[in-house]
Amino acid sequence: MAFPNLRRLFIEARTDDEEREVSRRAFYNAVLFMGSVAVFSLIAQRMNASK
Repeated sequence: MAFPNLRRLFIEARTDDEEREVSRRAFYNAVLFMGSVAVFSLIAQRMNASK
């Protein structure tokens, strides 16, 4: 049984502007997540270094 390409179905359900907005939001969320991981990592390193 062949499954439909879900990514293509979602892309076809949105306009180009909506797809750009979703992609942009996902990119910013990924950058924000990586930034928060870096900040928490730095905080943890400084807390462990002070012990």
